[in-house]
Amino acid sequence: MYKDILVTVDLDHDSSWKKAIPVAIKQAQAFNARLHVLTVVPTVGMSMVGQFFPKGYEKKVLDAYNERLHQFVSEHIPSDLKVQHIVGQGTVYEVILKMAKKTNCDLIVIGAHRPELKDYLLGPNAARVVRHADCSVMVVRD
Repeated sequence: MYKDILVTVDLDHDSSWKKAIPVAIKQAQAFNARLHVLTVVPTVGMSMVGQFFPKGYEKKVLDAYNERLHQFVSEHIPSDLKVQHIVGQGTVYEVILKMAKKTNCDLIVIGAHRPELKDYLLGPNAARVVRHADCSVMVVRD
């Protein structure tokens, strides 16, 4: 049923993937699908702020996250699965949606916490992904 599955992880917060990774692995194994593991690095923001960082800072950060993602995958994803490592940069939900299209994913697996009042008003990343994705989205709660 699924050929390409995108799963998102925040390497700094275990709660973002603790429940979602096992679900994504089971789906990938069940359908012999490729697993696209995505982490998103936030942008520095305004160009005025960016000028205070040393030259080449952004590349160093992206390289470091790429190394961390490879380490994460080797520790948490079975080696017999086909895996693509993706480090995106920008607003989390926008990067998830962009990468889902770019990789032709037919399923996005994303972790979500229990909603608080502010989430009902603003909408968390998972809710935005669900609303705007062109493919199926499986939201895995804590």
